[in-house]
Amino acid sequence: MMAEPNQRPVYACAEWEIDLARRELRSMGEAVPLGGRAFEILAELAQAEGGLVTKNDLTERVWRGVFVEESALRVHIAAIRKAFGSDRDMLATTVGRGYRLLGSWRTRQMDAPLQSAAPQPLPSTNIPNASFVLIGRTIALARLWELLSAYRVVSLVGPGGIGKTALALQAARTPPTGFAADRLLVELASLPDPKLVCSAVASMLGIKLEGEEITPDSIARAIGARQLLLILDNCEHVVDTVAQLAETIVSHCPGTTVLATSREALRIDGEQVYRVPPLGVPPEVRLGSDAASAYTAVQLFTTRAKALGSSFALDEENLDAVAAICRRLDGIPLAIEFAAARAVMLSPPKIAALLDDRFKFLTTGRRTALPRQQTLRATLDWSYDLLSDAEARVLRRLGVFAGEFLLDAVIAVASEGMGDVTAELANLVAKSLVLADIRGERPYYRLQDTTRAYALEKLHASGEFSGVARRQAGYYYGFFANAETDSEVTPQAEWLGFYGQHIDNVRSSLDWAFSPGGDAQIGVALTAGAVPLWVQLSLLAECRERTELALASLATAPQAHCGSACNCRPRLAGH
Repeated sequence: MMAEPNQRPVYACAEWEIDLARRELRSMGEAVPLGGRAFEILAELAQAEGGLVTKNDLTERVWRGVFVEESALRVHIAAIRKAFGSDRDMLATTVGRGYRLLGSWRTRQMDAPLQSAAPQPLPSTNIPNASFVLIGRTIALARLWELLSAYRVVSLVGPGGIGKTALALQAARTPPTGFAADRLLVELASLPDPKLVCSAVASMLGIKLEGEEITPDSIARAIGARQLLLILDNCEHVVDTVAQLAETIVSHCPGTTVLATSREALRIDGEQVYRVPPLGVPPEVRLGSDAASAYTAVQLFTTRAKALGSSFALDEENLDAVAAICRRLDGIPLAIEFAAARAVMLSPPKIAALLDDRFKFLTTGRRTALPRQQTLRATLDWSYDLLSDAEARVLRRLGVFAGEFLLDAVIAVASEGMGDVTAELANLVAKSLVLADIRGERPYYRLQDTTRAYALEKLHASGEFSGVARRQAGYYYGFFANAETDSEVTPQAEWLGFYGQHIDNVRSSLDWAFSPGGDAQIGVALTAGAVPLWVQLSLLAECRERTELALASLATAPQAHCGSACNCRPRLAGH
């Protein structure tokens, strides 16, 4: 039965309700988080009463004449299906044409709309004006608004200095056409106690509860049906409390969308995580000045350096150095800004050379920035201090790895005295301190260069370095024990895909083994095992240099081996 034109009905089917008055999707009476634009699409499908609604009709009605890519529509369709959960098939696709909502939907009289319990109007916005141009985030901003219009909780996640707050604020300053909700920022970085989160949110919202205890429920009642984009900034140290608050708000406030910035996700129902990417950095191959300048990390460095009074020439030598700086700083905007500030007194090649001691060198953050954003070390200290003892121990042990590493390597190298370290590794990935890349059936892990330098410093300070380095060298000896045999029966491309990416860890293990505090016997065994790798990679000069060093040490190396898990034997003479 069609509703009267002046009514905003509720559509019901089994456990589901689509409430047009409250702009709410409910399951068993409980609100299911769904973004505003996604709800509008669902409303159009509900009102079609099972009929096909074409893609063109949906974009024209929902975006109201604003041109959008078809990919944007797909994002919102995916959000609706995610909201329906196990009943996702109720939203049916007619390939190439459009969508229809399946099921026996009936309509009933609308419920009374929610009333805000706030005694006074909330402020419309408190987003500060931009003090600088946000460089290299055009694609990220577009993607973020796609998510905000499809989901009710979006978390910007990434390591310190990646630009989560800057991206969130710029999105709030530049809403899409037709966006009418209030935009409010709650800064949580300075809160010393999770118990203060609700008070901080209530204060910023202008909510007065007349003696009522400030809780997530009371805040949600005060917001009511108000249209609101609520930005909760820097949540990682109070993440459990923020998660409870955000889930309560989106469950009871149909007009509110929560945007959180954190080094780890909130892990609540309806959350969509967007991992903020680093800025684009040039590859190691030499590029022309125009090609190098096209990378956003280089653009940020040169723009910030110029703004601070630097006048270095954009010639090939300087741009090569800037590219190297951006690579070594992993494209992280905050670290690049620290380095750019040094360009007032130093040339880019000199800055690049000084990055070996980056934590003493990169100490020129903005005076008005948060204390943890005024030096590179302080940025890493903030994340490290939030770790459990077990997580911190694993992170510093991972600093010994010079490139990508496998889970087996983590267990062999980092688990000494701890048992299974899988849970700690997963937590470090979730907290944006370890990067994970699943290729095929194998997850590969790595640390960003700056994080590795910090972890390695902590490893030396803990007195654990020698034992961890010994276990690493022993692991890679075992890893390459069958490399020569495998090379004879495995296609070269496949063989290199398996063994080739570990060469940096082989190098760092050999550097330790032949150092004054190392173990030459382990170095000899690992050198012998790695010979096929250098040959397959055509690194013959390096192979000769490493082999000569191993042969020279054979006569003087004490008899030793890597430990109980290693059966290494010097077999270099056979190669």
